[in-house]
Amino acid sequence: MSLSKKMLRDIKINRTQFIAIFLMAFLGIFAYCGIYGEYYGLVQTSNDYYAQTNMADGWIYNTTFDDPSLDKINEFSTQTDRQAVIQSVADLENKPDIRLHFVENATISKFYVEEGNEFDPSDASGVWMDKRFADERNLNIGDNITFKFNDLEITKEIKGIGYSPEYIYESSPNSLTPDFSQIGFAYLSHDAYPNDLEYDTLLVKYNCSDNDFKDKLDDSISYLSFTKKEDQISVAKFSDEMAQHKMIGDVFPIVFILVTFLTLLTTMTRIVTHQRTQIGILKAVGYRNKTIILHYVSYGFWPVLAGAILGLITGPMIIPQMFYPTMAATYSMPSWNPGFDMIFIYVAALLVVSSVFVTYLSCRRISKENPANTLRPKAPNTSSNTFIEKSGLWRHLSFNLRWNWRDARRNKFRALMAIVGVMGCVALLIAAFGMNDCMEDLKTWEYDDISHFESKLLLSSEANPLEVYYILNYTNGSFIMQQSIEIKANDMEDTVTLLVSNNTDLISYTDDNKNPIEIDEGDVSISAKLAERFNLSIGDTIRWHIVGSDEWVSSKIGQIHSEPVSQGLIMSPDTLEDQGLNFTPTNIITQDKFCEKYDSIKSVSTIDGLKKSWDQITTSVMMMVYVVTFVAVALAILVLYNLGILSFTEMEREIATLKVLGFKTNVLRKLLLTQNIIFTAIGFILGIPLGFYFMTLMMNAAGDSLYYIPTLTWGNILLSAFITFTISIAVNLLFSDKINVLNMVEALKDVE
Repeated sequence: MSLSKKMLRDIKINRTQFIAIFLMAFLGIFAYCGIYGEYYGLVQTSNDYYAQTNMADGWIYNTTFDDPSLDKINEFSTQTDRQAVIQSVADLENKPDIRLHFVENATISKFYVEEGNEFDPSDASGVWMDKRFADERNLNIGDNITFKFNDLEITKEIKGIGYSPEYIYESSPNSLTPDFSQIGFAYLSHDAYPNDLEYDTLLVKYNCSDNDFKDKLDDSISYLSFTKKEDQISVAKFSDEMAQHKMIGDVFPIVFILVTFLTLLTTMTRIVTHQRTQIGILKAVGYRNKTIILHYVSYGFWPVLAGAILGLITGPMIIPQMFYPTMAATYSMPSWNPGFDMIFIYVAALLVVSSVFVTYLSCRRISKENPANTLRPKAPNTSSNTFIEKSGLWRHLSFNLRWNWRDARRNKFRALMAIVGVMGCVALLIAAFGMNDCMEDLKTWEYDDISHFESKLLLSSEANPLEVYYILNYTNGSFIMQQSIEIKANDMEDTVTLLVSNNTDLISYTDDNKNPIEIDEGDVSISAKLAERFNLSIGDTIRWHIVGSDEWVSSKIGQIHSEPVSQGLIMSPDTLEDQGLNFTPTNIITQDKFCEKYDSIKSVSTIDGLKKSWDQITTSVMMMVYVVTFVAVALAILVLYNLGILSFTEMEREIATLKVLGFKTNVLRKLLLTQNIIFTAIGFILGIPLGFYFMTLMMNAAGDSLYYIPTLTWGNILLSAFITFTISIAVNLLFSDKINVLNMVEALKDVE
């Protein structure tokens, strides 16, 4: 029989093990290339989008940018473009908010046209609309739309529908997820403005660092604020999303591929050990060691190669499509395409090469033996007595424990493989369930412990004061003011949230332990995560202003509160007015279920709706939790199954000897089960801190807006333990049945 026919026969006989090797290689590469294909797709698609639309490197805000100021900035920038950005109300049902961009040249952060004509900065009659808003409102090319702003009203024809690179993410004032029927943007020619236009936004491109550009800017003109590209709200939010996906891609597939190597090594060791006699016959009939090694190396090469190629092809095709539909509900881009990088091929090739090396390690020792020794069964491993075996404690241990202790010492590598394999599975389970617990904990913290209202009413910018106060009294509600503010401290700046509220039972402020705290009158409280990022403590001073206002104020931090979802400042209306700013309510919160229609109420959010919004924005994270859980379970089954086969193969002689000595099958089953449970328990205990570390890494990548306290719940531990030990015991029971059909003659052949 030729070696190729022998290989096919061996693969057929041991098909279960080779299928396991194939699946391990496939799942490892599938997960790695799939998750990274999704991440690289986000990176490559967004970068191409930014490049195609010439995304700005920075935005400068001022009351106006005249020609002399523009000339000064042009001296140290490579390209500039002025815009007037104005908040308007569209003359449609529920009066949606539309941000209008009156553009001078349309050379930076260009509007991306999906339907209709290309944007024309000289066309005063047209408007180019946000596609997400147009789809929600059933607006089409050729329709007319009216905008109201600053006591002015303009009506324009829709000539284009598409996207803007500045609005990949749009924040809704009353919801965590964008309500595209209530918010949108539009681009118009500067000539479309009915009066003299004063540009308040300058988009810039430059070829120096952000800090160098800002230093030059500070030396040239006076301005309100400067935002670099990475701090722009849309860019920052999308970058945080990509960073979390990358972190999951870094952690989870690498563990899987590492365990794949260990499983391959144990599997090939078992096969080579089982075929000692056949290897001896091949040597005796003249086959060289090199030929025999190449023959057995091919056992690991072909299934791993097939699994790696299949994973390389299907991973980037399947996994990204599982996440993109849910992400498209929150983010807006013209296309969502999986990415590819040469690292995928390198990793797949490395896995195949490593499989060859691992297989070589498993058969090189036996290839060096002479034919006579190879024809004999493998001599059992031996070990010397340890301190424990010489102590008095040893005599008090059961035969079961003593036998398993000595077996583990004789087969240290197999014991290590079992522990490491289980540890990897448990780490993935702990991380996956921990992420789920964290997301649920944040949801409960925000919408049960902090928010006690039933309805949140968003006030229209054109609200009638008499009607507003009638609604306030009718609902027994409370005014709150929520605004975006820009904060500066310790050479850092960011755009965060300001909440101004009276002492009301409808909102509770909390500490790190989720216990309610009172924010004293006159104090400005900063969220714990923001304080940590800016290295601030009580008594420090910050500067801030409401976005859209040029009035900066300085405030001393009086307290620090913990907020899971929205980071920023909290103060009372009197404290705000002491800062020289007016308290302008933006919302009414109430315990009533409000469903009536008033002109002064733009929209109504319920606590149930806010919870649904939370579930929507965490959909991609939860999808990753499901993927990690599924693969971790598959990993546990494959690892423990292969280790079970190896254990039984190595212990055939010992088990047969014990049967001859009169040990019952149930006793022998208990021996195997005890060893399996001990190894699983050790791997489980070691996997808990590793899983907690993985969970922390992945949650830290969730972005600057989420604040969580890392916790490891008993529910997480118990669920992971149930899954791990159930798989371990079930796999063990499969192999304990082999005791009944053990070939006693073959197993007890002496080493002659």
